Amino acid sequence: MSHWSLYVNRSSQVLRDNLAKILLMQGADAPSRAPRSLFTFNTPQDISQFATGSDSDIGGLSTVNFDFIEDETVNGPIGRPPVGTGRFWGTMSLRIPSTPAANKPRITRSGYAGFRNKARPSLFGNITEDLSSHDYLALRLRPSGNPITRTSYFVNIQTEDDIGMGIGGLGGGMEVWQHRLMFKNQDVPEEELLGVKDGGWEELYIPFNNFVLTHAGEISLQSKPTIRREKVKSIGISILGGNSGVEGRYELGIDEIRAVNDEDVRR
Repeated sequence: MSHWSLYVNRSSQVLRDNLAKILLMQGADAPSRAPRSLFTFNTPQDISQFATGSDSDIGGLSTVNFDFIEDETVNGPIGRPPVGTGRFWGTMSLRIPSTPAANKPRITRSGYAGFRNKARPSLFGNITEDLSSHDYLALRLRPSGNPITRTSYFVNIQTEDDIGMGIGGLGGGMEVWQHRLMFKNQDVPEEELLGVKDGGWEELYIPFNNFVLTHAGEISLQSKPTIRREKVKSIGISILGGNSGVEGRYELGIDEIRAVNDEDVRR
């Protein structure tokens, strides 16, 4: 689908949604608490809606890839084969080149990679998500790669109030709400993942109120006690090897990102 078609479709969707609210007087009703699917990663088109970045953008040596895989062995346990899933992978490196690359500044810190959804422009401005009626961000993920890298993943949220639109919260002037991803299978060797429950796929539920505001990768001192969920503009995941002194091959499967409430959380 072309960029123009996506633009028209998004504009039409905003118009339909707003018209429905007026005709049905939905503004007077209690907001829906039903689970909301925010992003799926089940087609190449889904994957194309995301941007990637890493320290290589400023002269570092980490690599980043985000692609679509159709592997029934991997995807079968989530119950929807042969639907594909997204795969975020690469090599995390803490090395700093002794000589800066051409047209790159000399860097003193390295070790990050990430992805986030691209801006979604429409005739009515960029599309944002109102998640004020939901208490949790839910993610279906599959940690793989070198087990040592699995404790270095963070989920990132930006709202319209926050400054910047980079990757991973480490760009200059970047404000990002972050929370570490904690996996049950973080120590399972890659070759043994298919033998654990659900083939290594995990459901993670993170309360929005537990996200912490960061500025350029460090906890911010700004007076924003909790995330404003009314206008969320981007959601993504980063691996911050530089923060934890971790390097090596990383890989993370991703199937879906949702907004849910307590009654939807599977304990």
